[in-house]
Amino acid sequence: MSAARRILAGLDTLRGTQQDIYRHIHQHPELSHQEHETSAEVARQLTDSGYAVRDGIGGTGVVGILSNGDGPTVLMRADMDALPIREDTGLPYASTRTVTGLDGGEVSVMHACGHDVHVACLLGAASLLAGGQDHWSGRVIALFQPAEEVGDGAQRMIDDDLGRVVGDVDVALAQHVLPYPAGHVGTRSGAVLSAAESLRITVYGRGGHGSMPQTTVDPVVLAAMIVIRLQTIVSREVAPTDPTVLTVGSITSGSKSNIIADHAVLQLNVRTYSDQTRTIVLDAIRRIVTAECQASGSPRDPDFEIFDHFPATTNDSATTERVRAAFDEHFGTDRTFDLPLQTASEDFSDIPRALGIPYTYWGIGGIDPDTYRRAEESGRLGSDVPANHSPRFAPVVQPTIDTGTEALVVAALAWLAPSNPA
Repeated sequence: MSAARRILAGLDTLRGTQQDIYRHIHQHPELSHQEHETSAEVARQLTDSGYAVRDGIGGTGVVGILSNGDGPTVLMRADMDALPIREDTGLPYASTRTVTGLDGGEVSVMHACGHDVHVACLLGAASLLAGGQDHWSGRVIALFQPAEEVGDGAQRMIDDDLGRVVGDVDVALAQHVLPYPAGHVGTRSGAVLSAAESLRITVYGRGGHGSMPQTTVDPVVLAAMIVIRLQTIVSREVAPTDPTVLTVGSITSGSKSNIIADHAVLQLNVRTYSDQTRTIVLDAIRRIVTAECQASGSPRDPDFEIFDHFPATTNDSATTERVRAAFDEHFGTDRTFDLPLQTASEDFSDIPRALGIPYTYWGIGGIDPDTYRRAEESGRLGSDVPANHSPRFAPVVQPTIDTGTEALVVAALAWLAPSNPA
């Protein structure tokens, strides 16, 4: 019997407790940088499993380290934060939590992206590896990251001396639950998640009375022209074979129908998969906005602000092939698949990039297989299968958690040395 099979034999005993932890975290979600209850529970569980625990890294980040003789060091990461969404799943353990938002208003909170699954799976994998130390040798790092949803949690941990805390690491591993059939695991070499930038652009006009537009420079008309022209960046300046998304998600200007305002604010989101394309798109945005302002006679130059930056996630090919081979052997090729390119974004890659190590990031399915099959056969995947960030996103507990836990253990053991090499 393989080391993975021996270690995962403990899953039958662990499963009930692990599911309880998952339901508790789902019912008690916390927004980015507010994961105090979650991180405290994570620290307790890791301590009980025998890990040396360091908490409060980057605010609410937690790292557990388990040393078990000579061998490679494997870092496994899970994110912990939830989203400001009102849950509409109908689950008996659905979140009803509300908190005070940044604007002072009441905000509902929900684990609409599956980070509760990630936490439960990594806690389970950490516990199983701790209980199976006779079957591997090396060092395991279980890293629980805050604030993935706002894109700065990983960097805050790095800035808080994460490198010194974890020491030398050989490889970093991470996973995400996605709207694919539960029980399946998808891998992809190279680009897997896009880089993302959100931009806030302020363009300036000259305000006045709506009945005398000739005395004004109308920022609403200016913003409208900018939106139209921005559409040509993807269609005419980026190669059709290079996936790119540019979205104008918000335009704000004025307060009354008969008043022409003196400025407008546009908020944009850009998704790219390479630094070269990112530069092309951002440069084109600046060029087009500036030119349209000049064409409209804007009294001053526009202001540009980039916020919520996410790096591209580009899997190391050798690392991914090694993990895929381990997954194929453990799960069988009928449960592994080639993960399609994803237009979502993540900040996980900031961590291995800062540590100078290779990484791979894979997906696990979370949708009831029969529900997924019926939706696929009827051509209704988009409408019948809620995706991440939907108020109806609700991964089935099993086999989702078992699969995610097994995947982490199997991937880690692809590096951890056997306890008895001979």
